[in-house]
Amino acid sequence: MISLKKALSATAIAALMATGALVASAGAASAYMACNREGGDCWHTDKRDRVPGVHFDYHPDDWYFHQKWEGNNERHYRDYHEGRGYYKGGIWITL
Repeated sequence: MISLKKALSATAIAALMATGALVASAGAASAYMACNREGGDCWHTDKRDRVPGVHFDYHPDDWYFHQKWEGNNERHYRDYHEGRGYYKGGIWITL
């Protein structure tokens, strides 16, 4: 007969293995900070868009926290916007 201690140990090991498999199979969420090169507008996005004639710099999502936004004349943070598009001069351009 299996002892209670062995049964609990086996259950705990199985649970840890299942959790590990779930974590390993889960894809990493991709999020970026996009900045246009013309006006210095930056915003959060979940994908890298390509727009003919417009160039963007993409940074890791946590790049936002390492920037000085107040008093910075080069970059301006813009709020997240639904849909496909980009900011130019503070205005959202829908694609």
